Amino acid sequence: MAKWDNRADRAGARRQPAGRVARDAPYPFNDKEAEVRAATSYVPRKSSRNGAVIFNIAVFFTACAAVLGAGWAVLGRVDFGLICLMAVVALLALSSIHIALSWEKVVVLRFGKLARVVGPGLYFTIPIIEHGTIRVDQRVIATPFYAEKTLTADLVPVNIDAVLFWVVWDAEKACTEVEDYYAAVSFLAQTAMREAVGRSTVAEVALRRDQLDVEIKADIEKEAASWGVDIISVKVRDIVIPDELVEVMSLEAQADREKNARMAVASVEADLAEMLAEAARAYGDPDAALALRTMLMQYETVKKSGSAVVTVPTAVSDGFTEGAARAAERR
Repeated sequence: MAKWDNRADRAGARRQPAGRVARDAPYPFNDKEAEVRAATSYVPRKSSRNGAVIFNIAVFFTACAAVLGAGWAVLGRVDFGLICLMAVVALLALSSIHIALSWEKVVVLRFGKLARVVGPGLYFTIPIIEHGTIRVDQRVIATPFYAEKTLTADLVPVNIDAVLFWVVWDAEKACTEVEDYYAAVSFLAQTAMREAVGRSTVAEVALRRDQLDVEIKADIEKEAASWGVDIISVKVRDIVIPDELVEVMSLEAQADREKNARMAVASVEADLAEMLAEAARAYGDPDAALALRTMLMQYETVKKSGSAVVTVPTAVSDGFTEGAARAAERR
């Protein structure tokens, strides 16, 4: 569960809400602040770049050792000039030999202009003239985003929590077309979700979650396509409706279910009446249908309660005997 910041409480700061969304977020949750943090906060990666760092260190010391060895072989001593030469050569080697991981693409600039996109694996650059400006992760990225108190078409504020799955397929466009593609995609997702919710009523938002996913995805794709970003899917995780409206919607749903149940009973009753009328015609007595229906109702009552029935002189018992009396009179 989210913990309160006691120091912030003592300073008079407003308490952060302790909801399920706040527990999922790796930072204190606070309406607009949460949306900004969701778009700009660093998400720790499971993989590590330790191998590439160790490679750079190895290149640096290898260059130092090579210069020292050559200088010792030629001069027979190590002086200040050789140390300076060693440092320059090592730095040049370090800025020339690089390695990109299997899921990375590196955009290389030459005199500030786009030269090429390299990777993965070993690649070389010209010192001072060229440099790698950005490393683009081409794995699928999962970005959570939130929208607080978003108004629906019928002016009901709802809180929505969703996840965006996307991937950078063009490292060149991601570098040259947008300043920070990660933050841009996150903010775009939040805006698209607000627009999609604003086009729907609260009932449509609650009941048509799959359609909401499709609308948000389509809106994001329109803008992000020029950034070299491919939107895989959008999944709405949670929709929070005001408590007072939840009770009203529950009563409305209950009334709809009761209405449907009554309509189903009426339809069954009409079919049963037709079958009983046909049975009465087979008996040759039009009034036998009512007697049969009376007997069925009595049977259902006994079956549900599991008790016995004692027939007394009432209108119910008359229903059992009227048919027999009329048959005797005809004889």
